[in-house]
Amino acid sequence: MTSRLHIDRAARIVLAGGVIAYPTEAVFGLGCLPLRRAAVERVLAIKRRSWRKGLLLIASDLAHLERFVELPPEPRRSEILASWPGPVTWVLKARPRVPRWLSGGRDSVAVRLTDHDLARRLCARVGQALVSTSANVSRRPPLRDLRRVRRELGRAVDYVLAGELGGLANPTVIKDGRTGRILRHA
Repeated sequence: MTSRLHIDRAARIVLAGGVIAYPTEAVFGLGCLPLRRAAVERVLAIKRRSWRKGLLLIASDLAHLERFVELPPEPRRSEILASWPGPVTWVLKARPRVPRWLSGGRDSVAVRLTDHDLARRLCARVGQALVSTSANVSRRPPLRDLRRVRRELGRAVDYVLAGELGGLANPTVIKDGRTGRILRHA
C-alpha cells in the first residue's frame, strides 16, 4: 500500500502547480489541478493532445465535481449518483465559467467520482478535483506498468505516485449524462 507520505508529496506537488502520474482504475493517469492552465498545458504537451478533445476530472467528493458540472434532473440524476463512487465516467453539462481547456470548447465535461483507493485518497488530500487523463502519448496504448511510466514519462512529470491499478481491464465506461447512452465501453 502506498504510504501517506507519498500521497502527501504528490498532493503538495499538484497544489504547487505540478503534474504527476498516478494509478487509477485501469491505467496510470496524468494529473494536475484543472484550473492551473500552465499545468493543464503541460499534460496536453506530454500527451501531444489537442485541448479541443477536453479532459476528464476525478474527485473524491461530489462537491468538488459540482464546481465544474451540473447534475441533470431526475431520473438521470439518480442513475449517476447510484453509479458513484465507482468506475463510471459521465459527460455532464459544464458550468458557465469552466475554461475551454477543460471542456474542449464544448458545453460539457467528463467527470467521475472515483472509488479507486489511491486516486480517491489523493483527491481527498488535494481537496479538489484533478485532471485524469491516461498516461500515454495520444494514439498509443495507455500505460499500465509502473516501470514503463517511469521510463517513458518520468522526466516529463514532476512525480510518479507508485501504487496498484484497480481491477479493470480497460479504462472506465463513459456515459452521456443527458441520455444515458454509452459513449465508450469499458
